[in-house]
Amino acid sequence: MPSYRLSVLLNALPFPYRHTGDDPEIREVVTDSRQARPGALFVAYRGLQHDKHAFIPDALARGAVAVVGERPREDLPLPEGVPYVEVHNGREALAWLCAAFRGFPARRLILIGVTGTDGKTTTVNLIHSILTAAGLQAGMISTVNAVIGDRVYDTGLHTTTPEAPDVQRYLAEMVEAGLTHAVLETTSQGLAQHRVTACDFDIAVLTNITYEHLYFHGTWENYRAAKARLFEMLKASVDKGLPKTAILNAEDLSFDYFRRIPADRYLSYALRHPADLTVEDLCFGPDHTCFRLHTPAGSVFMETTLVGEHNVANILAAAGVGIALELPLEAIAEGVRRLRGVPGRMERVDEGQDFLAMVDFAHTPNALEQALRTARRMTSGRVIVVFGSAGLRDVQKRGMMGRVAGRLADLIVITADDPRTENLEAIMEAIAEGVRAEGRVEAVDFWCIPDRAEAIRFAVELARPGDLVIACGKGHEASICYGTTEYPWDERQVMRAALQERLGRGQDLIRPWCYLRLTKGI
Repeated sequence: MPSYRLSVLLNALPFPYRHTGDDPEIREVVTDSRQARPGALFVAYRGLQHDKHAFIPDALARGAVAVVGERPREDLPLPEGVPYVEVHNGREALAWLCAAFRGFPARRLILIGVTGTDGKTTTVNLIHSILTAAGLQAGMISTVNAVIGDRVYDTGLHTTTPEAPDVQRYLAEMVEAGLTHAVLETTSQGLAQHRVTACDFDIAVLTNITYEHLYFHGTWENYRAAKARLFEMLKASVDKGLPKTAILNAEDLSFDYFRRIPADRYLSYALRHPADLTVEDLCFGPDHTCFRLHTPAGSVFMETTLVGEHNVANILAAAGVGIALELPLEAIAEGVRRLRGVPGRMERVDEGQDFLAMVDFAHTPNALEQALRTARRMTSGRVIVVFGSAGLRDVQKRGMMGRVAGRLADLIVITADDPRTENLEAIMEAIAEGVRAEGRVEAVDFWCIPDRAEAIRFAVELARPGDLVIACGKGHEASICYGTTEYPWDERQVMRAALQERLGRGQDLIRPWCYLRLTKGI
């Protein structure tokens, strides 16, 4: 691990700061006091749930030798002689300090950023597959995992961009492993909280912008502006000899807004509108999709196991990256063909049952609509959906999701999805109001079952031969939050247990996964 004088790291900050005290040797940069070791620089900031300034004594007790924070020194529990740096934004400072400590690894990689409401993770995986199919040494960081050569790291229990120290560490590992390209999923929260600040992007990709995360951003305009930060970073990034390229969805309502953000080059994509990347002869099967891709570099036949129009759009966005990098069309097609699926995205669970069972991450109105429309194409039977809406998040989308399900699903089971400290019954009722608005009748074609494992079991029991059961909202996530506690959760295991129970292969297999029954006696 390298070490630097504090003053050397501070030189990386592109904004004013106030430094008092000595200039110690820094051996690591941390923002979690529990990770502080002798020689650490501890960075504090006001968070959504905790004020990290309160953990300064703990960081110092563990060996931290200097502190960066947002409050005046006289307001902090700082012993005399401890070096202190006051900054306006601790999160922004953290990103620059971590990048400097790691030697600015993003400047030594061709860095591709992907943002949007839906489809980010799938698009990141598609881009990574295209890059590797073209023979490039590429890594990726998504909200599911980080892939660095043969190493795969989990990146969190719930969907968000990793914190700045982790982002910079992963990028540094990529450089050390000899990689030349990296793909980074950038969420609106990650952008707003400076988790990818100090990353020098070369290509920025937008999937779409729909209704989501207003509990955090306050307004849709703020949400869109947070996404725009990725594109604004393009022109401020180090020149690596590649035109800074913005890849935009011509069918998204925000297209004109993003098109006005300066870039060296723009590439647009669309399924139906005129654009730089378009499709022809689009054909959907129950387990595959094929079409002809038209690009500024020519045309190529595409085939994929990914299903649904939304995934065609994701493929176009990923192919845009290939065009921006001047990769062969055959490599782009091969990369798309190689990707067999993404964890928790329209993922099948097969125990030999006579109907389809799937789990999907859809947790927004638009994503739920796309998932249900895709499910409808995959079966001639009924579509049975299980879903909920997270607590302490956007309350308006609950009724919207209910209306989507009421229009597009045959049978609906409303349940828990990270209720957190909110009243679960109230969340489900808000969804149910939307379902009723579409003329659906409780206990006839929709049900409210608070226990998510029981809800999945109930949906599986409803299924007839040829039907499709889809559980939406959790996807790949490894936990479910009830109260203030994250309980272990694996949607695929829950679905598998329910299928085995229906097929008579096990007794009470679903019970260990039932967080409500285990913790609340429901």
